[in-house]
Amino acid sequence: MKRFSLSLEFVQQTALSSAVGAWRTGVCLLAALGALTASAQDAAWPQRPVKIVVPYAAGGSSDSLGRLISVGLTESLKQPFVIENKGGAGGMIGSQQVSKSAPDGYNLVISGVASHVIGPSENPKTYDPIKDFTHIAMLGGPPIVLAVNAQLPITDLKSFMAYAKANPVSWGSPGKGTHGYLIGEAFEVMSKTPMQHVAYKGGSPAVADTIAGHIPALFTTLSTASAQIQAGKLRALAITSSKRMPEFPNVPTFAEQGYPKLVALTWFSLSGPPGMPAPVVDKLNKEVRKIMQSQAAKDMLAKSSMETFDWDSARFTQFVGEELKQWAPMIKTVKPEN
Repeated sequence: MKRFSLSLEFVQQTALSSAVGAWRTGVCLLAALGALTASAQDAAWPQRPVKIVVPYAAGGSSDSLGRLISVGLTESLKQPFVIENKGGAGGMIGSQQVSKSAPDGYNLVISGVASHVIGPSENPKTYDPIKDFTHIAMLGGPPIVLAVNAQLPITDLKSFMAYAKANPVSWGSPGKGTHGYLIGEAFEVMSKTPMQHVAYKGGSPAVADTIAGHIPALFTTLSTASAQIQAGKLRALAITSSKRMPEFPNVPTFAEQGYPKLVALTWFSLSGPPGMPAPVVDKLNKEVRKIMQSQAAKDMLAKSSMETFDWDSARFTQFVGEELKQWAPMIKTVKPEN
C-alpha cells in the first residue's frame, strides 16, 4: 500500500512538472511570436498614410524641406506622407503635439534649432527636446548673415561696429525666438556694440525695411537675404557658417573675424515622438539621407544657401545635445525683448 502511494505521488509530480514545463514553453512561444509579430509590423511599416507636421507657416525653409522629403518618402515607401502646417510659438505648438502622439511612426515633425534649442531653453517647462522626441535625421539649413543697406558707408564688420558706436543703430530679425534674433543679440553682447533690436514677423519684411532704409541692418538666414545681396541692395558683412559659402566666396565668416562662437546653422530636421521602434527610425533615416543626397535636393540646398550632413540617427541626436549645450547658456544671457 505504501509502495502504491509513493508511485501515485511520483506520477502526480511528474504530471505537474510536465504541465508547468508545457506552460512555460507556451509562454516563451507566445513571447517569441509577439516579438516576431512586432518585428514584422515594424518591417512592414508604413501600412497607411504618415503625417509630417511642419510647425511653421507654408512657404518657409522648413516647409520646403518638409515637402521635399514627403515627396521622396511617398515614392520610396509607397504610402502617402502628408504635410500639415501647424505654426505658432516658434515651432513649439506643432512639435509638442507630435511629442504626445503614439510612437508608431505615423506622426512626425520637422524639428529644428528654433523649436528644439531656442524655444525649450527659453521655456523649459514646455518639453524636453531630447527625452520627449526621437530624433531621426538632419535635413539641412542656412547660416545667419549680418547684412546692411548697401548705401551706407559700411564695408566690413569693423566699420559696422564703429558706425554703430557713433550712430543710433537698430537691427531687424525675423522675430524673437528665431535664430537670427539669437545671433544678433549674441553678437551685440560679445562685441559690446550698442544696438536696438526690431522684431519682424519673418525675415522678408526685415529685408524690405533694410533696403528701404528704415533700419540699417538685419540678422536673418542667408537664404532669405541672398537675392538682395546678389542684386547689390544689401551688403553681407559676416555669416555664421564654419567656412565661406561657395555662392558667396567674398563674404567672411564671423569666426574668421574674431567670433569663433558664432558658428551656427538655422538647421531643420525630422523627428518623432519618444520611443519609436528602432527599425522604423533606421528605415526613415536611410531613406531621408538618400533623398538629401539626391541631385534635386543638392540643387535646392545650393539655391537656398543651405548645408546638410549625412548622419545616422545616433549622430544627429548627439548633435542636438551639442547644440543645447552650446546655445542654452547664451540664450539665458541675452537681454529680453524690449
